[in-house]
Amino acid sequence: MTAIRVLIADDQMMVRQGLTVLLNAETGIEVVGQAVDGADAVEKVAELDPDVVLMDIRMPRLGGIEATRTVTGAEGATVRVLVLTTFDLDEYVYEALRAGASGFLLKDASAEELAHAVRVVAEGEALLAPNITKRLIAEFARVSAAPRAQLKARTGELTERETEVLALIAQGLSNTEIAERLVVAEQTVKSHVGRILSKLGLRDRTQAAVHAYETGLVRPTGY
Repeated sequence: MTAIRVLIADDQMMVRQGLTVLLNAETGIEVVGQAVDGADAVEKVAELDPDVVLMDIRMPRLGGIEATRTVTGAEGATVRVLVLTTFDLDEYVYEALRAGASGFLLKDASAEELAHAVRVVAEGEALLAPNITKRLIAEFARVSAAPRAQLKARTGELTERETEVLALIAQGLSNTEIAERLVVAEQTVKSHVGRILSKLGLRDRTQAAVHAYETGLVRPTGY
């Protein structure tokens, strides 16, 4: 089995070294390089072709958001980005999700959580921790009326079942959980998810969740 190739981008050497030690101790994960800022990360992605980038947000020269947008938006890009943040309500994290990040991870996460996050996004899934992500989007999903109307129009292209699946994605449910909720096969859910992303022009489940909150399809409760 081929190891998941990881690039760590952070301007603090101790953070880079600490994450490297933790990940290299995990079976099936290999840290192939380190980047000292966003610009370096963009160069290293092109050079090393990692599967996953652990991307700090606030870095000199080029920040993590723009670096994320660059590496995920490149033609034929397959790399996945996990944003590293100190605070779970960092407003920049929301922008990073919109820029193409597949999820985010707190810097005080355990080794187990770190390895799990890397494996999840490497498999093409989004890392959606329901409580944190919903709170984050509730706090920072503030778009103007015009863009919101345009987003709603695009959402209107979905079938009733696709809209239902999109709402469940935004609540942080996995394909298996959605299948159980709707009493359908998991493969059916995967097909719905694929059509949702295609119709809305979205990269992955994280962006689908952001879209659902921005359009008002789902409204966070309890915050």
